[in-house]
Amino acid sequence: MSAVEVEPAVAAELFGGRIDLARQFTAALAEHGEERGLIGPLELPRLWTRHVLNSVIASPLFHGSVADIGSGAGLPGIVLAIARPDVQWTLIEPMERRVIWLNEQVDALGLDNVEVLRARAEDARRPEGFDVVTARAVSALKTLIPLTAPLVRDGGELVLLKGMNAANEIDAAQKQIKKFRLTDVRVEVLGESVLPESTRVVRAVVR
Repeated sequence: MSAVEVEPAVAAELFGGRIDLARQFTAALAEHGEERGLIGPLELPRLWTRHVLNSVIASPLFHGSVADIGSGAGLPGIVLAIARPDVQWTLIEPMERRVIWLNEQVDALGLDNVEVLRARAEDARRPEGFDVVTARAVSALKTLIPLTAPLVRDGGELVLLKGMNAANEIDAAQKQIKKFRLTDVRVEVLGESVLPESTRVVRAVVR
């Protein structure tokens, strides 16, 4: 079994007074994540850097009501809910075993700003829509836009955590961007001077 990555010093800066909850969640993920099929065996040596910090660095971008599509292990949803207790989070995940894990973590961490919803994205729409919809490591943008954009209220925003190919994914998704009336579509790079690995997010307004 690989050793778990030592907590980087910057973690306490990013989580502030909520760092103990972040430590508790990361420890639980390190202990149970592989056996429960939430993370791969190679992720333990980079659990903080690649997953937890990669998620929390985006926390200032959220407000109001947020849906996280395909929450899985709770990356980014649980991490963001820890960092932003002032935001209401709905974690949408179709797989029962992952929903059980998410509910366990919500209870263990005392996150009263989180609702876990077992559903596919297309079945999770609400009449009022969400202020922001996010997703991380779910699928390519051209597939992700049709899943996420319909959940956003008019004038709300997509904040999608992507990898190095974010700009290329935007180019490949022009048809979907037009169909779902996305405007101000752009890539923002977060944490360049703060994290060992910066985070790329695709942001867009939904009209």
